[in-house]
Order: sequence, then structure tokens, then C-alpha cells
Amino acid sequence: MVPTSVTRVTHSCHLIEIGGRTFLTDPWFSERPAYHQGEPIALSVAELPKLDGVLITHHHYDHCDLAAFADYRDRHVPFVVAGPVEARARKQGFDHVQSLSPWEHVEIGGVTITAAPGKHGVYEVTFVLQGGGHTIYFAGDTMVIPELHGLPERFGHIDVALLPTNGLQIRPQMNKQVVMNAQEAAELTSVLKPDLAIPHHYAFTGGWFADHFITKSNRDPQPFAEATKHLAPETTVRIVEPGETVAL
Repeated sequence: MVPTSVTRVTHSCHLIEIGGRTFLTDPWFSERPAYHQGEPIALSVAELPKLDGVLITHHHYDHCDLAAFADYRDRHVPFVVAGPVEARARKQGFDHVQSLSPWEHVEIGGVTITAAPGKHGVYEVTFVLQGGGHTIYFAGDTMVIPELHGLPERFGHIDVALLPTNGLQIRPQMNKQVVMNAQEAAELTSVLKPDLAIPHHYAFTGGWFADHFITKSNRDPQPFAEATKHLAPETTVRIVEPGETVAL
């Protein structure tokens, strides 16, 4: 098998090496009022390796920081994105952009990338990457929806699942939940049965005002690890710090 690894950059931004190719997920390299990583950014755009593709689940700034990523040296790097992201990427000067609807797929350098459904405050897709004998599921910041329970039947064994865990809620919308929480992520893990589960999308903070009046969330990934230990004991959970690489 070709080596497979995940390097966490920050938030939901990862470098995924699979099938001899390198992909960046949900780029976020800057900050603005009410949007702070709450943890280091392990790499700047200039420090990124040569990418074979960029995967973007939806157009929220903390997953689609295209203004900062526009400094990336290769304007022809392939993008695979949710529909509403396509025009934004092209506006920043990237010319190899393809949007996928759920269950559509594209192949890049022998790696198959399939869009899977998602549910968030805006339109979102999630992604399954297959190559080099491995399968990785990248969940962006979706809620848990029934369609995700069918991923193992559709794609076979999942080696790695990258799952959000902060259960983000919007206070002015009667605490509407828009991201799966730790318990829900653990329950999904028990269905997906990956060898390895990596939580992400938990350190985010909007700052004092936003955290008290606009959003609320659980910034601790440990409850996911504890819940998964009971619900999916066959899965190893790794809490990966920015800059840390986990290899299969």
C-alpha cells in the first residue's frame, strides 16, 4: 500500500496524503473579527507543499478562506468543491475548479474523490477520498444525517474519519445546532467503524462577545474521545495538534 497520512493545519484544515497525492481540506489561514482558530495555524500558505488538490465543503470563511489562499503559488491546482464555492474560487483566479453534488466523483492522479451529503447552516457536501488501498472520510462541519450511516455500505471499510465535535449552536436562532456534537460524532463513529477517528472543528472561538451572545460550542475534544471509547471501542481516537502528522 502507498503510505497514507493526515497532518492537521488548524480547525478543519488538513493535509491529507493518500495514493501518493496531497490534498488540502477547507483552507483557513487568516483571522477576522469573531473568527479565530483558537489554536495555532501550523503552516502558512507559503509553507504548504505542492498540492494535488483542494477540497472545500462549503463557503463559510473558516472553511473557505480563499482571499488568503489566493497567495498559493499554483493557480492551476485542482479544486473540488461544493457548488456555491465554485464561483468564489474562480473569482480568486483559480481556473481548475469542479463542483460536485452528493455521490458524484472525480479522479485526481489515481485518487477518487466522492462528494457525500452534509447538513449545516448553509449548503455543504462532505468528501470520501480513496487511493493507495485506503479510504478517508472528511466530514467538514456537518450535522449527522441518515445518509452518512450508509457510507460503509457504499465505500467499504473506512480507514480514517475526520469528524467535527463542537456541536456549534447559534444563540440568536433559539440555539439552533449546526454542527454535530461529541456524542453524535461518537455515535457516527460507531456506525462508520474506522480504524482511526480524528476530531476537528473544536478550538474555534468568536471572541468574548460572540462566544457569549452569538454562538456556543464545546471547545474540548476529550468528550468525543471518551464517548467513542464506549460506543466504538475498536476505533482508535487521536486528538491531533496543529502541525502533527498521523500516518497509517
